[in-house]
Amino acid sequence: MDDAASFLLLLPPPPSPPTIPTLKELYGDTLTQVLKEADLASKDSVQPSVLDIALAIPHLAAQSAIPRSELYAPTQTILAAVYKLICLIAAQEQINVEDADGVDVRILPVAWSPQSTFDASACNTSYGPVLHLQSLAASQRPWQYAFGVENDQGEVFVRAFVAAKQAAANHHCDCHPTPGKPKSASTPRLSAKEHHHVAVGGTFDHLHIGHKLLLTMTAFALDQTQSESIMTVGITGDELLKNKKYAEQLESWSDRQRSVHRFLDAILNFASPEAAQPVMQEIKEPGPNGHAVNIKYPNGLNIRCVEIWDPFGPTITEKDISALIISAETRAGGSAVNDKRTENGWSALDVLEVDVLDSKETSSPASQQNFEGKLSSTEIRKKRAQKTASL
Repeated sequence: MDDAASFLLLLPPPPSPPTIPTLKELYGDTLTQVLKEADLASKDSVQPSVLDIALAIPHLAAQSAIPRSELYAPTQTILAAVYKLICLIAAQEQINVEDADGVDVRILPVAWSPQSTFDASACNTSYGPVLHLQSLAASQRPWQYAFGVENDQGEVFVRAFVAAKQAAANHHCDCHPTPGKPKSASTPRLSAKEHHHVAVGGTFDHLHIGHKLLLTMTAFALDQTQSESIMTVGITGDELLKNKKYAEQLESWSDRQRSVHRFLDAILNFASPEAAQPVMQEIKEPGPNGHAVNIKYPNGLNIRCVEIWDPFGPTITEKDISALIISAETRAGGSAVNDKRTENGWSALDVLEVDVLDSKETSSPASQQNFEGKLSSTEIRKKRAQKTASL
């Protein structure tokens, strides 16, 4: 088998609060089964299996008038907990979800609740990171296998997806915006606290689940309510990384940029192959932040991957950035950025955090070590160095 196997898993709404024990009770058996299936498919192919997890999040349904910053905390809590459960199961079952040889897991937030009404004629956007069920069903993603949770809520969600899939096959809806056309302003916004330019920074070496959570929540924090919105991703330049452990296994800046964009495209772009495609442009100018790859989508979303030479990157050179997404362990970095912006006489950034995925619920020391190895670029490089040395 040469082509990547592609799986879709439909997860019904999580319990509240979404603790690891309650999530494990609801999702554990199904996630374990599907991860094992995807892992087997990866081992039989030169390409890693893809596992798209469509996660129903009721508080996102019918909330288009609420700025994303107000929905950020509960959404982050859910995604972090489900990603953590995936890592716990993968550690216990020794399933590779941490590098390019393993299962490529992506969580897709779906704005759906059991009370959601279905309108077959509804025209929803084909761009994430938050999708309506109709958009997911109409996306033409090449899923070869689909799974659901075998309980009442799981069956309701699966039936709703099947109905949306059948409606998509019978109904043509041009959900793809015309390039350059401003978005409709027909939905009144309930607050002025919107973010139209957000930023995140990191090394993003050997992209793993911790990175995926961070990038997903950065895309989520962006209010795409104007004709253009910008997500700036600062990616550490190669020169700053030469003293890292196992530096010979570091990916180049270009490879890391491509991995970041490949993941973001997977959670953002659900347009059909016939729709207008994103336009990519590489910028090479002298000085800090001069090297970037810009990707512009037809819906007005701009992703800017910038090579950074210091801990601040564009956050202290671009005044219009209004939010910074960080992991809880880099909180001091957010404070340092705002100190610099204050020195410039600029407004402080709204600093939004993602959880650090810890190994508290692992069942044994071996599982704990395996868990931590799935969320550490250093450990991934170490494993690859050992593998290379054994050849």
